[in-house]
Amino acid sequence: MADSMTRAILALADGRIFQGEAIGAVGNTVGEVCFNTSMTGYQEILTDPSYTDQIITFTYPHIGNVGINRDDMESDSISVRGCIVRAPARLTSNYRAEGDLNTWLAEQGVVGIAGIDTRALVRNLRDNGAQNGVIASDGMSEGDAVAMARAWQGLEGRDLVGQVSRENQESWQQGGSYDLDAVAFNQPETNKNVVAFDFGCKNNIFRKLTDRGLKVTIVPASASAADVLAMNPDGIFLSNGPGDPAAVGYAVDTIRELLDADTPIFGICMGHQLLSQALGLSTFKLKFGHRGGNHPVKDETTGKIEITSQNHGFAVADDHIPSHVEITHRSLFDGTIEGLRVKGKPIFSVQYHPEASPGPQDADYLFDRFAGLIND
Repeated sequence: MADSMTRAILALADGRIFQGEAIGAVGNTVGEVCFNTSMTGYQEILTDPSYTDQIITFTYPHIGNVGINRDDMESDSISVRGCIVRAPARLTSNYRAEGDLNTWLAEQGVVGIAGIDTRALVRNLRDNGAQNGVIASDGMSEGDAVAMARAWQGLEGRDLVGQVSRENQESWQQGGSYDLDAVAFNQPETNKNVVAFDFGCKNNIFRKLTDRGLKVTIVPASASAADVLAMNPDGIFLSNGPGDPAAVGYAVDTIRELLDADTPIFGICMGHQLLSQALGLSTFKLKFGHRGGNHPVKDETTGKIEITSQNHGFAVADDHIPSHVEITHRSLFDGTIEGLRVKGKPIFSVQYHPEASPGPQDADYLFDRFAGLIND
């Protein structure tokens, strides 16, 4: 495990070098460097599978003060390739903590760097766009690190969904209310059946569905339409996930078949992008992505503004929108599509994360909407 005496470098593909101190595992790692502006929830962010093959930069300077615990995991393990922070906490202070950030990163084999000017790094990414980078704490030279960053294949054109999706069907019973005395999540009664595709899902999505009386069965991303329809679902959920949505054609084909079933469908993030492609829209890579817990989104159908949690590097293109598709939400940062629905059918999706974890709860109503369509 790295200590404060171990030096580390961050090398970007454009040749810029940041000098800092190592955290987590000693070694080297390569990935797409991105940033998240959330002030809290570092454990949830690090375990979000949507960050697969990315190096996450936390813009909030002080990270790690409440430690780590098993109940705040959004998946079974850390998903990022690397971690960048300004000022890691030297002390852990929270009654729920079961360990500290540095030790956890090391146990998970995640290489990190601290003590760099994260403001300068974020300005570089904002102005010039996301780029490949290398964190090295094993003595790798600056020149080799830059060459490694430039040689890495990046995210465009790559199907990472198949890499993170579970291999077998599973049932989910855990709700979203946490009992501090029992040290466990509740298990609500459920009746209606929802089949959820795992494209790289976050656990809190399933908790939100279960809280609304929906019995959730999770299936792999490779599940066929026939497999799903044989389960007689009352609703179908399309989860978030990593990588380029244009590279997940098999899922798009499956969703296209499911559109004819007239079963309520709800998609989030990657699920939104895959549904959009099944409806005839296309996707593209954003300059530096949307990642944080303070993104304003306008509901075009009501005029209301939601502050949302977001994590995506790709978006749905705003051209060639079919006549049977209505754009329901737009980003107030850059005007990109943040939600849509199919006219005359119980099918809708959003680009952002209404389950939060971390982030605001403004969009929680979308789970109520999905449950309402199922129970109608």
